[in-house]
Amino acid sequence: MTLTHRAPAEPEQAPEQRTVTLTIDGRSITVPEGTTVWQAARELGIDIPALCHDERYEPVGVCRMCVVDTGGRAFAASCVRPCEPDMEVTTSTPEVEQSRRVLTELLVVDQPEREQDPKQTTTADNELIAVADDYDVIGVDDLFSGPAKGTDHSNPVIAVDHDACILCDRCVRACDDVQGNDVIGRTGKGYGSRIAFDLNDPMGASSCVTCGECVSACPTGALTNKPINNIPIQPKEQLDAVDTVCPYCGVGCALTYYVDRERGGISYAEGRDQPGNQGRLCVKGRYGWDYAASPQRLTTPLIRVDSAYPKGPLSADVKADSGEDGDGKRGRKPGGLVPYEEVMPHFREATWDEALDLVARRLGEIYAESGSDGIAGFGSAKCSNEEGYLFQKLIRTAFRSNNVDHCTRLCHASSVAALFEGVGSGSVSTTYGDIANADVAIITGSNATANHPVASSFFKQARRDGTTIIYIDPRAGTVADHADIFCQLKPGTDVALYNGIMHEIIRLDLVDHDFVADRTANYEQLAKTVEAYPPELAAQITGVDAETIRRIARIWGEAGAGVIYWGMGISQHTTGTDNARCLIAMCSITGNVGKPGTGLHPLRGQNNVQGASDAGLIPMFYPNYQSASDSASRQRFEQAWGVQLNPNNGLTVTEVMASVLDGGVRGMYMLGENPFLSDPNINKVRKALAKLDFLVVQDIFLTETAEFADVVLPASSYLEKDGTYTNTDRRVQRGRTVFDPPGQARVDWQIVQDIAQRLGLGWDYRSPREVFEEMVELMPDYANLTYDNLGSTGKLYPNPDPEHEDGTVVLFDDRFNTSDGLAHLVPAEWLPGKELPDEEYPYVLNTGRLLEHWHTGSMTRRSYALDSISPRAEAYVHPGDAAELGLTDGGLARVISRRGEIELHVKVSHREARGNVFIPFHFREAAANLLTIDEIDPTGKIPEFKFCAVRIVPVADRESAPAGGSTA
Repeated sequence: MTLTHRAPAEPEQAPEQRTVTLTIDGRSITVPEGTTVWQAARELGIDIPALCHDERYEPVGVCRMCVVDTGGRAFAASCVRPCEPDMEVTTSTPEVEQSRRVLTELLVVDQPEREQDPKQTTTADNELIAVADDYDVIGVDDLFSGPAKGTDHSNPVIAVDHDACILCDRCVRACDDVQGNDVIGRTGKGYGSRIAFDLNDPMGASSCVTCGECVSACPTGALTNKPINNIPIQPKEQLDAVDTVCPYCGVGCALTYYVDRERGGISYAEGRDQPGNQGRLCVKGRYGWDYAASPQRLTTPLIRVDSAYPKGPLSADVKADSGEDGDGKRGRKPGGLVPYEEVMPHFREATWDEALDLVARRLGEIYAESGSDGIAGFGSAKCSNEEGYLFQKLIRTAFRSNNVDHCTRLCHASSVAALFEGVGSGSVSTTYGDIANADVAIITGSNATANHPVASSFFKQARRDGTTIIYIDPRAGTVADHADIFCQLKPGTDVALYNGIMHEIIRLDLVDHDFVADRTANYEQLAKTVEAYPPELAAQITGVDAETIRRIARIWGEAGAGVIYWGMGISQHTTGTDNARCLIAMCSITGNVGKPGTGLHPLRGQNNVQGASDAGLIPMFYPNYQSASDSASRQRFEQAWGVQLNPNNGLTVTEVMASVLDGGVRGMYMLGENPFLSDPNINKVRKALAKLDFLVVQDIFLTETAEFADVVLPASSYLEKDGTYTNTDRRVQRGRTVFDPPGQARVDWQIVQDIAQRLGLGWDYRSPREVFEEMVELMPDYANLTYDNLGSTGKLYPNPDPEHEDGTVVLFDDRFNTSDGLAHLVPAEWLPGKELPDEEYPYVLNTGRLLEHWHTGSMTRRSYALDSISPRAEAYVHPGDAAELGLTDGGLARVISRRGEIELHVKVSHREARGNVFIPFHFREAAANLLTIDEIDPTGKIPEFKFCAVRIVPVADRESAPAGGSTA
């Protein structure tokens, strides 16, 4: 990868910084103009008490606790009063101190007793009580408290006590200024004023997304966390703080768990100050960690009993879906978890030696009989870099097979393919935080507020600071609420839209001709292709009016700095690679690559999908994207690993399943993946899993895929191991052990090594640190990184000096990573989806994620908070469509495709376009991938999760509607 620190430009004359000199408590200080008195005093080491002020938020001066004497007629709130030349400030005169004391008394009289205070009896850090102690305000006998304002316990994990609220507005500013959710305000007048959620709704019924930012902001007991799993909230001093990384999306937020060692659980979590999240968390990071303590954790190796052969689904609901139960019943019971009582009797407990010996013997036998084509491995983007590296090394060295892949094939494989082709690197070219430097940002195919909520908070902040946000998606997701321009295009028409925009950019001569001439190739062919897509034609195809297309083209073309962020709405199509090619071209022809506030950023889905790809969990690449079919790359790894390697590219996730059905792949090792729910057309997946001669599943829970396993190995959650994880920004961070694995469960890298040793590889790694050291030697992008210099906040790669620098933010400042250093522009023609709606199946199905859930739900549906907030599957339907179909909000409907059908509740939603239905794929009892088509992108080999034809009927019409097509 090309290191891209920009060459030093000619130094510009920096504007002269104006300063002011003043005196505070008799001490002179000179500060930049605009500095507040509170800030200046702090520089002098003078502590001025404040309750409404926090440096994370804009000061408002509402509490008046920080007043000082500036010589004026009234005391001034130091947090908002700017310093003035020759100002003389006194911070603690008797009159000022009396003012603060009286104010403290007025606030304390309305507070709950200390013995019942929600914050003091938990974390013991009530800031008002601390101020009261400073002024010896223990009780107030000569004042009477006002009428009680009440409590609100409607949110499952946050308690609201209005009597403890001092109306400091810190929660309002945290919600608005930091997270950008705009939920909290004030209601009432005078003494009856209190904070309110939306239009004075209960918190749990409001649009609150339970990020917990308000709790971290609140100085009193007005907003506090509720205990989870009966682990009490306690002061930090009584808990063990463990710094680690969030296990969910690709943002990779740094956080700290406060652990109750006596009870063996987590008391609560807080975000840490790391450049990527700056202390912020979402609902999953702050409250979604208790799944690891689920009583359903696998703790003992399991071997399938002889009576459970031939293999097939073991739970009754899966049998019903596949037509194997014989009673004609369809659908799944609510609850969404594998019924252990139905599945466990088909397995017996085993010792580790027995289970590992069986795994090594059976996989070895299949390899001996069928060669490298008979073995495949699916790794996990939930595991660490070290575990991904060892897993792919095992498949490649023990079985000479490149049939190793992971979930990138289901999320951004097409993006990676286009990026490699276009710019020579599959990594993002800038960070999501770099949007602060952009004039314009396009967010496309990404419901970032749900899928990457902390990253979206930076997007929302940038918009408030002047960045123009253009949001493009078939759904009016909540990102649309924060956009300057929202384009609700028809599903699957992205290429036509971007070709139309580029047509107009070229027509208006908004092309960066110097950049095109010096830094790109094939511009003439691109221009010729997009010439055929005038805005009028693009409008006809996409449903976006021509004037809006022209407006976007002008805004983008005239921007000094523009950046594009995209999600799986771009990649999960049979035309996903073409979609990404268009985005690369849009950035390149306008020179929007290689400088601050510009670039290409596919927002990665899982916590370590970037790292797993970097580490080589891809069938055509060794670690660091070194080609498996290139002889020079292969020789390098053969020398490092001491074995001869396969010169042919392996099969992808989708190709492996087809190979199984064709009699090719016979044995599989599945590490932390659940293709039964995550892959398209899962009835076909079921048939493939059942046909495997041998399947070993290594996981923390009994998943749907494990129902087809011959051996199940109990693994570790991320809370139970050390290792590194690489987020969507290319930030490599350390995850740290919080607990030991339960029962006999083992750490994943150790299990992989145990199998490798039984297969004769002779591995003897003693720690993840040793694995990381080997990786770095083979991965040029990770050069110079060590466990020690990653520190507490991680480092971006590439990084020439991690001891002193955070790493490279912007890539490709002088050349791209292609062989000729140029960006290769690849024109694309618009093609319709593979399965279009018709009279029988008139609706277009789109699948995706919810904020509260993640992937196949095996973790989030075992989290109390997340499952409480979002407990059931719903089909999101436009009000007009719902009315025509006779569907009601909350009622039941059946969604049917040519491959299967599911039954679920209806959510009438103005965010959907007419003719479209959105279904999240997290829910076992309404598995969206029973419906999806398994057509794939020819280049990226990614399935078309975002487009297939369905019909919808109310449950009342169940008997009159024919069954949903073949289960093949």
